[in-house]
Amino acid sequence: MGKIQTMSERGKLYLVPTPIGNLEDITFRAIRILKEADLILAEDTRTSAPLLKHFDIHQKVFSHHQHNEHQSSNEIVKFLLEGKNIALISDAGTPAISDPGFYLVREALKFDIAVECLPGATAFVPALVNSGFPTDRFCFEGFLPLKKGRQTRYKVLAEEERTLILYESPHRLLKTLDEMAIYFGADRQLSVSRELTKMFEETVRGTVAEVKQYYETHPAKGEFVICVAGAEAKSSKNKYKDEEE
Repeated sequence: MGKIQTMSERGKLYLVPTPIGNLEDITFRAIRILKEADLILAEDTRTSAPLLKHFDIHQKVFSHHQHNEHQSSNEIVKFLLEGKNIALISDAGTPAISDPGFYLVREALKFDIAVECLPGATAFVPALVNSGFPTDRFCFEGFLPLKKGRQTRYKVLAEEERTLILYESPHRLLKTLDEMAIYFGADRQLSVSRELTKMFEETVRGTVAEVKQYYETHPAKGEFVICVAGAEAKSSKNKYKDEEE
């Protein structure tokens, strides 16, 4: 009979957040896990190299990104089943949040492999707290679809009463603000944060129209987090009237 492998004989998959800018934002625990792991998976090994060098981490590093994650996940699961502990990092922030990681976690869980996500840096939390919008209920959308389904998402989100959080790249920012003016209205309140935790960190608050006007004269550089005030809730009277109709 073949040997039955116990959970303790399998490795563990660690999801390790890395700084989104300021290197001081990494945790002591994250550094320890990265040093103790049998190997590290990085979204881009060229991006992770300076970080690992800075913290004197010399483990083997392999690529795991959106273009190879399905194929590489099969090999990674084999390593985990052999008892190796593996740490997954993205270019910045928490893996699987608008970054590769979800598929690998799902595959590991299929084989009853232990998965542990460390707490740590992620861009949308400080942007949300900085916005001044309600934080008790919010809706994280990440990057909207580039083409197919984009208008449909806007129409749904236009009615969302919770604070909205979106990611956007600098070259698409002005176009996105134009679209928000159409679907959310030019008077909807926004808070746009860029380069969080970095030297040129900036948050611009105002209406859609005001924020767009600002970025028409100020270069849009860095990665952006856009927080959108939720749609105003209908009054109870209007709500009941709609239901009766």
